[in-house]
Amino acid sequence: MIKKLLSLYIILLALFTNAQELPPIVKFSASNYNAGNQNWMISQDKSRFMYFANNEGLLEYNGTEWTLYPSPNETIVRSVKVIEKRIYTGCYMEFGYWERQQDGKLKYFSLSQSIKNKILDDEQFWNITQYDHWVIFQSLSQIFIYDSKNKSFNIIKPETGVNKIFSVNNKILYQTFGTGLYEIENGKSKLVSANPVITGNKIVSIYDRNEALLIQTQLNGFYELKNNSVTKWTTEADGELQNSSIYSGQMLSNGSLALGSVSNGIYILNPAGKIKYHITQNKGLSNNTALSLYEDRDRNLWIGLDNGINCINLQSAVRSFVDDTGFLGTVYTSILHNGLLYIGTNQGLFYRNYTANEDFKFIPGTKGQVWSLHTYDNTLFCGHDSGTYIINSSKATRIFDKSGTWKFEKHPSNPNMLLQGNYHGISVLEKISGGWKFRNWIKGFDYSSRYFETLGKNDIYISHEYKGVFRIVTDKDYTKVVQSVAYKSPAKGKNASLSKFNNDVYYASKDGFFKVEPKTKTFVKQQQLSKVFTKDEYTSGKLTPDNSAKLWFFTRDYINYFSAGKLNAELKHNIIPIPSSLTNSMLGFENITQISPSTYLIGTTDGYYTININDLNFNTYNVSITNVTSNRLNQSGILHSINNEGSFKYKENNLTFSYTVPEYGKYVNAQFQYMLEGMQDEWSEWSGKPSANFKNLPSGHYVFRIRAKTGNSISGNIAEYEFTIFKPWYATNFALFIYLIFIIIAAYMINRTYKNYYQRQREKLIEENNRLLEIKELENEQELMKIKNQQLEQDFESKNRELAVSTMNLIKKNELLSMIKDDLKKNAEGGERNVKSVISTINKNINEDDTWDMFKEAFNNADKDFLKKVKNTHPSLTPNDLRLCAYLRLNLSSKEIAPLLNISVRSVEIKRYRLRKKMELSHELGLVEYILSI
Repeated sequence: MIKKLLSLYIILLALFTNAQELPPIVKFSASNYNAGNQNWMISQDKSRFMYFANNEGLLEYNGTEWTLYPSPNETIVRSVKVIEKRIYTGCYMEFGYWERQQDGKLKYFSLSQSIKNKILDDEQFWNITQYDHWVIFQSLSQIFIYDSKNKSFNIIKPETGVNKIFSVNNKILYQTFGTGLYEIENGKSKLVSANPVITGNKIVSIYDRNEALLIQTQLNGFYELKNNSVTKWTTEADGELQNSSIYSGQMLSNGSLALGSVSNGIYILNPAGKIKYHITQNKGLSNNTALSLYEDRDRNLWIGLDNGINCINLQSAVRSFVDDTGFLGTVYTSILHNGLLYIGTNQGLFYRNYTANEDFKFIPGTKGQVWSLHTYDNTLFCGHDSGTYIINSSKATRIFDKSGTWKFEKHPSNPNMLLQGNYHGISVLEKISGGWKFRNWIKGFDYSSRYFETLGKNDIYISHEYKGVFRIVTDKDYTKVVQSVAYKSPAKGKNASLSKFNNDVYYASKDGFFKVEPKTKTFVKQQQLSKVFTKDEYTSGKLTPDNSAKLWFFTRDYINYFSAGKLNAELKHNIIPIPSSLTNSMLGFENITQISPSTYLIGTTDGYYTININDLNFNTYNVSITNVTSNRLNQSGILHSINNEGSFKYKENNLTFSYTVPEYGKYVNAQFQYMLEGMQDEWSEWSGKPSANFKNLPSGHYVFRIRAKTGNSISGNIAEYEFTIFKPWYATNFALFIYLIFIIIAAYMINRTYKNYYQRQREKLIEENNRLLEIKELENEQELMKIKNQQLEQDFESKNRELAVSTMNLIKKNELLSMIKDDLKKNAEGGERNVKSVISTINKNINEDDTWDMFKEAFNNADKDFLKKVKNTHPSLTPNDLRLCAYLRLNLSSKEIAPLLNISVRSVEIKRYRLRKKMELSHELGLVEYILSI
């Protein structure tokens, strides 16, 4: 049962994995362009803008932005044709043209209104063509010929109706239903052919080919009309065309024919009638019904579908194979070997004949993840999740199953040995008796070895994404590790890798590029190479060398490769401007394989694509400003003229510029660079954003400049928009003039006011000065009297102080007499009368009250009101306390005060203590200090 299911799976793979490599297809769904599903006709103007007759109206695409212009009567637009600067359209009972206005938008002008009575009920205009200055509108009933010079109409109304009108080799032809092919000549119909082939088939297109008319029919292929003779032109597609119902056709500039069918996609035939491409929904189209075809100026083929719009880049150097079925899976590796193209995916290994247009076939036994494909000694090795396989044509033989295998590298010296990196280290394969077999593990290193390279005889460098970079040294037989070194620099990094290029080992990570220095065996950062990872360009460090001395790697915006310089040893950096966002590759598992000297295959998550680097060619386009919008704060934008110099009010100083490059390649992203002269002097950084916004611009004159880059090609022009932002009303010249008048008037008034004021002030000042002089004289007299009084007071105080000194002398005298008296008392014997008489005399001279009264009077004269102040502050003080205060005021010591009070020093100290308590002084405040401060 399992075998049957496997066989069925293989059959389905072969059935659904058609391997035709197709040009890139750009898809636009109705949700992308915000209009109807169906697109009936396509045209392009000189600016390369595209126009589509859509169910919802006229649809415009400028390479950046889609714009829908609803039809004037809100009906389906069936036809569109660009003629010079006008876009002509036809719809239900209405036709006319659109012209671009100053603000960049299109405006409709009706032509059918003037002949409304000639239009039939329910008439729709399905086609528009041109001859000289005549524009021809075709419905299924009539042909309206509009003379754009004299603005008149000529109407042709065949009896049997009109199938379609054609412009071929300066002739206007049309087919009627059942009566033949006609030519319009001098405004009238002329029968060209009524051959049964023509009358019996619906003609889709007519082409000029080899001096004959090549007629494309709906169901029966092609016929040639020459000299009134109709012959069959046989093509390779005739059998398929009979069952496809062709609805649209277009002869391409290289003579190929594009055919759009109702239910089987599109066919592209070469000039010989061979099928070059048959592209259906399974192969990349959005829909199998092609309502319209158009080749633009860059030879892209546009397809108006029943559900969406597609653009096929026929001239692209890229060819892609997309596996929409999911049978192949994600491509991780590929190789061209013995004429067979092998691709390894997460589903297994597949192959096909590279030169034949055939399907991929699954190789039995390889189901599962394929990591690598490697050729050595004319043998194809496959690194698989299940081990190692040898592939011989369509057969796979497993020779190693002990671990998954990442990659292979040749032995440094032994041609009969091959090293393989496994999930659990590195092992050795050996060729014995013509066959390859597992030989041994290199013991001593068990880490996963997805990236490893040999350098020298026994050195192996290994990169592990999560553990870092290692160098191991093996014994001479490659059986065990004798030395292992873990590098601190370079550091481990996400999606980092290691590879050998030109006999040097390189390591790439988010920190840059590093190269092994053979002498020191250390990694040295390569500053010049590392610059490619600046500005957030790093996405993966995966390195892939090819057979043409190129080292490939992928960054955010480019596919890159280093190549050896011709004149020096430095590596040259080359880029292919295809961003990673468009390639759909697996980060960290990017893979690129050289298929031919100029063709490379790159695996993706849904197939692969090839690039022919010799065919890479980026056209030079002109960049154009599409609209300029200004707005006030919290208000919607206002469109302005893009053809004339702009002028904006100061409140409208928030400006948005939109611009575009009409480039329609799938793998080419336009980038823009702008400069606003008057505000900045340097170009901005390259950006893919198609608009620039400036807020709160100050008043002044500006020039906005924009240029573009498509691939490696700079735009052929620099688009400019010159504009002025007016000053606010309060800063205009008129306002300044008014301000000046007000200033002059104000200055005059102020001057006059100040003049009057200063006149009054002068008079007042003179009057005040006279008064002040009088007052000054009186003050001088008073000052003189004051000085005299002060002199008298000083003299008086001096006398009082002299009196105080005299009093002190008396006190000293009393002290002396007391001492003499004490001595006499001690020496008195028998109470001698004479001695007593002396003592009595001394007592009479020592009169304390008299002495104190004299001292008090002198003290009050010298230190006015001190005793009163003390008495008022401390009413409880006695006369003796006041006396003590007076002595302390003179800063006398206790020893000096004792004789004045006729008491001992100890008694003085007691008095001082009692005085302190009466005054209620704090402990921190000294008594003398307090008395001196009163």
